[in-house]
Amino acid sequence: MTIGKNVSIHENVNFGSNITIGNNVVIYEGTCIGSNVTIHDNAVIGKQPMRAKNSALKTPLSLAQPAVIGDGCTIGTSAVIYAHAQLGNDVFVADLATIRERVTVGAGTIIGRGAAVENDCTIGTKCKLETNCYITAYSTLEDYVFIAPCVVTTNDNFMARTKERFDKFKGVTIRTGGRVGANVTILPGKTIGCDGVVAAGSIVTKDVEAEDIVAGTPARPFRKVPEAQLLRNQ
Repeated sequence: MTIGKNVSIHENVNFGSNITIGNNVVIYEGTCIGSNVTIHDNAVIGKQPMRAKNSALKTPLSLAQPAVIGDGCTIGTSAVIYAHAQLGNDVFVADLATIRERVTVGAGTIIGRGAAVENDCTIGTKCKLETNCYITAYSTLEDYVFIAPCVVTTNDNFMARTKERFDKFKGVTIRTGGRVGANVTILPGKTIGCDGVVAAGSIVTKDVEAEDIVAGTPARPFRKVPEAQLLRNQ
């Protein structure tokens, strides 16, 4: 194991072999880290969540489940991974990314620079979430999903007004092979079907059918995904 300067490793942290840890890294109690993992400067792993005094959410703050980092992962500079997050093998987390509590990330997925994955999300295998995208809480991204830079997903149709919203939070669902272009906004609860494509700059207000390309504000069907572009033909 190679450890940089000013590293803080709390009790009961489990390490595999061939670990590289940069400077000023904090690894909280109980975290499990696999083999062949690189953690770059200023990363924080296993952080407990915090809450503003006027937060509407009432879920318990303290999480007993530790963060789990699989074999072959890379954690970038100043990335923050919360307790009860689980990363599969060979996940790449770029600089300044955040992965919140109760998030699972499948093997071989890339979480881009500055990307934020909020609590209670499931991210599949070999996905690519590019720079500064935002994955809202309670979302599901299946396998081989592509999210371009600056995509925004949402989960609250009431925009923080009225108590009616509390039991209606719903994130987005992107099925296997779904692709979302740059600067797209997806409204709460919407589903993008398998191999569906959303063109850059669109606003998704309705579900997207499998293998459809949609575009515009609001997004409407444009044409079918070309056969050569379908996941099954790769």
